[in-house]
Amino acid sequence: MHLGHTHDGPAAVSADATRPDGTRRALRIGLGGPVGSGKTATVAALCRELRDRLSIAVVTNDIYTREDAEFLLRNAVLPPERIQGVETGACPHTAIRDDISANLEAVEDLEEAVGPLDLILVESGGDNLTATFSKGLVDAQVFVIDVAGGDDIPRKGGPGVTTADLLVINKTDLAPHVGSDLQRMARDAKEQRGELPVLFTSLTSAEGVGPVADWVRVQLAAWTA
Repeated sequence: MHLGHTHDGPAAVSADATRPDGTRRALRIGLGGPVGSGKTATVAALCRELRDRLSIAVVTNDIYTREDAEFLLRNAVLPPERIQGVETGACPHTAIRDDISANLEAVEDLEEAVGPLDLILVESGGDNLTATFSKGLVDAQVFVIDVAGGDDIPRKGGPGVTTADLLVINKTDLAPHVGSDLQRMARDAKEQRGELPVLFTSLTSAEGVGPVADWVRVQLAAWTA
């Protein structure tokens, strides 16, 4: 199931699109969403799907650990030098919206160490529906929710659901088992988001990340045009 349209380019472009040497910096895409929604799985799947043709790096956020970074390292989705974990020490949204210095430093360090890069994925720590990224940190935002969290999540709204450049509704394969109505979720998401795109997927399937990767490719094509 696929609703909405794809943007012609990143909806939230930073004012500074170049590196200090004048070259174009990497496109930065943030991924947020509640705990257990599938953010890290989305990052891992995107890396596997895109790494053969794109130069990618990842920054993960956890409050007191580097668990998400370690998951990506264990699954060898990218070489170790392309994955960096940030311990926020506070509410996850703080480091992606209010004080982005640690994340911004991690992004810039990766670009300096392993660049030139095409794409940097910045994964937020698990948060609620209010998590949004600063436009000074990322150029576009993906928000991931899941069917098992309840089919009323799109109706509840919140900045993550209503304003993200792409809403991903994950774990559609679980809908029959948890009593979630996908058509209802689609209607509610449309009402909350208008023309902003929504993707229904199950990342446990081999082709599950395909539509998300296609959306990323559109953003990157516009960024590099």
